[in-house]
Amino acid sequence: MRLDTGQHQKLLQDLRISPQQIQAMRILELPLTELEEHIQRELEQNVALEIVEHRARAKREESDGKATDIGRKELVVGGEGDGSDDFRRLGALESSYAEAFENEYSSTRARRHDRGERDGKMDAMANVAGRGPSLAEVLETQWRFVEADDDTRRAGSLIIQFIGPDGLLTDGLDAILEHAQRLPGPAPSAEDLERALRLLQAHLEPAGIAARSHVECLLLQIDHHREEDEERAESWSIVRRIVADHMDDLIHNRLPAISEATGLPIGRIQEAREFMGRLTLSPARDLVDETVRPIIPDAIIEYDDVNDCYVARLRNDRLPSLRVRPRYETMAADRTEDRTTREFISKHVLSARGLIDAIEQRKRTLLRVVDVVIARQREFFDEGSQYLRQLTMTEVADQLGLSVGTISRAVSDKWLETPRGLMPLRRFFSGGIGTEAGDGVAWEAIRATLREIIDAEDKTDPLSDDALARELARRGMPIARRTVVKYREQLGIPKKTLRRQFTDG
Repeated sequence: MRLDTGQHQKLLQDLRISPQQIQAMRILELPLTELEEHIQRELEQNVALEIVEHRARAKREESDGKATDIGRKELVVGGEGDGSDDFRRLGALESSYAEAFENEYSSTRARRHDRGERDGKMDAMANVAGRGPSLAEVLETQWRFVEADDDTRRAGSLIIQFIGPDGLLTDGLDAILEHAQRLPGPAPSAEDLERALRLLQAHLEPAGIAARSHVECLLLQIDHHREEDEERAESWSIVRRIVADHMDDLIHNRLPAISEATGLPIGRIQEAREFMGRLTLSPARDLVDETVRPIIPDAIIEYDDVNDCYVARLRNDRLPSLRVRPRYETMAADRTEDRTTREFISKHVLSARGLIDAIEQRKRTLLRVVDVVIARQREFFDEGSQYLRQLTMTEVADQLGLSVGTISRAVSDKWLETPRGLMPLRRFFSGGIGTEAGDGVAWEAIRATLREIIDAEDKTDPLSDDALARELARRGMPIARRTVVKYREQLGIPKKTLRRQFTDG
């Protein structure tokens, strides 16, 4: 086999994405809250980026920039000499750009500390909410106030570790005992676990915690209500009887069977079922605070009375006005600067310009997409969910001359404040079915119509899924029975037999 080297010409096309394009796509995809955090990080990392707080202040900085500007040729590090000039230059740099270069080792921060001044960044970190106590920590705190011997107390602490987020035990006592025998130290006995479980169920609040099943959870809550509400103790006793002995019939809405077995009239059974609305299958959910990220709309849609139309505006008030620092922009274009310095400055200036352009592009794209939504969904804003029209991202992309991927990024995790309430922008993009008028009806409009039909039906003789499909077809929404079943389940509406209400006689 013979090996040789040579030169060859080859013509090909290669698609490459520049860093600026990647940044623009990322900025477009970010929701408003994450974009604010991203801008804050860039302000901390990029010395060429700044916030325009006031025009007068900006002009003043430009006018005296020459006087306060550090010697541009003094940025050369590693020159000849004893190094004293380097320290003086670093001191001048720190004083001129204290906000950009300040850290725990800087002389500026040290002087602030010596004068007793507060550090804004440290204050902000101190004001961040800490992690709240876990469910096990909350229950353990309650358990400390229960009178019990040492063996029972250790067994109770062990059981608490097996209580799930809903407040129910994730394993039985046998499994807990087997686990305890593998741990170092003396293991509790089965009697200790049984005694501790009874105390936990009796004293932990709210009632129902440490139950071994959903039925036991409900019974513990019923016993608590029966003791606290003496006026309705008899009604709670009926509820307990039904839950303990006839839960399966209750789940399947077989009220006549319960009436025949208990001798209770249908009215008393329905009243007991209403009492059950005060019970919960997740008693521990309220004990631990779950941090919910606030939803801030990216755009606001308002009705214009004068022109009889809906208009959109972006929440630009939450984003700071950014610009490239004029002195850095000048330094980046100055050929007399040291090459290393100019490359460093140019890199940050280019990054700052890319961020500013990406934010402006995000604003334009998002506003154009929202305007298309308003034009298509006018009836929705006027009348409600039943008039939501079919709208796909492909249609919007073709109309705006953009790619489907760009539309998808513009829609992702964005929220709108509308006359119909706060809702995600993606809600307006869904498939549907065509109509004789040529406008498609969105699937959500069909679901809203389905709920309206079920809400208006005769509760003593509910409509079957076939009847619901016929009624939807009569309203211009022909869909199959299996689709009706799917949408009904998505809405959390039970089937006909479970929706039926019974009356005495």
